[in-house]
Amino acid sequence: MAMIIIVVLLLLIGGYIVMTYNTLIAQIEATRNNQKQIDIQLDRRFKVFESLINVVKKYMDYEKTTLKDVVALRNQAQQAKSQGDEKARIAAENKISDIASNINVVFEQYPDLKANQNCMQLQEEIVSTENKLAYAKQSYNDSVETYSATKKSFFTAMVVSLFRTKLDMDFLYWQLTQDKIAAQEDYTVKL
Repeated sequence: MAMIIIVVLLLLIGGYIVMTYNTLIAQIEATRNNQKQIDIQLDRRFKVFESLINVVKKYMDYEKTTLKDVVALRNQAQQAKSQGDEKARIAAENKISDIASNINVVFEQYPDLKANQNCMQLQEEIVSTENKLAYAKQSYNDSVETYSATKKSFFTAMVVSLFRTKLDMDFLYWQLTQDKIAAQEDYTVKL
């Protein structure tokens, strides 16, 4: 009788370990998938920028600097990604977002450009892409938070310690720099 109880307990513990392991693997894969969704939106943003800058070329010299900056930052982000440096990648992509937010100022300076249908369409694409990118980043951060909370819970942490190389991942959150946060807090709307 005692042997049956021991076997049942071992089966329950083994079942819990397998279930926890599978849950964490699913969360890790979901986080990686969400990270790939960010990559898709970043690639889309870069292509839209290239198209917009090509349309804008006939109107101003600004695009030369902007294109060089975007290409340099994109290369930095790609290099950081290939080296596994998420912090540097996030910083470079956030700088591209800053450039995107300044595009509207350029449109105000060039009324003919503002009226150009292709430009308007591409400007809408940039706004749409930035919104999709923000959503992808939020989804990624949510999955990172869920995974981190799950792996730190009491019994789950014991399972993680058994399979540390497979289950103990550290994902960086996509977030604004402290300077950007301060600038956002100091911003006031002037009418």
